Amino acid sequence: MLGGEYRHGMDAKNRVFIPAKLREELGQTFIVAKDLREKCLKVYSQAEWDRYLAPIKNQERRLAERVLRFLSASMTQVTPDSQGRILLPKDLAQYAEIEHDVVVVGCYDYAEIWAEEAYSRLKENEDVEEMIRELESFGL
Repeated sequence: MLGGEYRHGMDAKNRVFIPAKLREELGQTFIVAKDLREKCLKVYSQAEWDRYLAPIKNQERRLAERVLRFLSASMTQVTPDSQGRILLPKDLAQYAEIEHDVVVVGCYDYAEIWAEEAYSRLKENEDVEEMIRELESFGL
């Protein structure tokens, strides 16, 4: 299970440190891709990436092709170096508006990489009470 918030900087070569606890769960090589809903990056183990794409592949062909193209065109498979850093391609860093300070967040079966400023804004605007109401409406 992936969890926790980790704050680091992206270096001049676009390398970002991925904490050892997360690397253990993600495996030797993992996937980094754009998020569809937020300006952040999602990080998946290969098995979780396949599980994430499975329902998309079952959608109407035109939608499935558009989404798969969006996700696959810039996704990258990464292997951390000996210091636990991964190289973020420039287009992924630009998409997530990452310039230097990053927050890596474990989200159960995937992780997210955020520009620190964007993550701070997200947390400031998070309405926990609304989230609880939504969960309760589902009986949770």
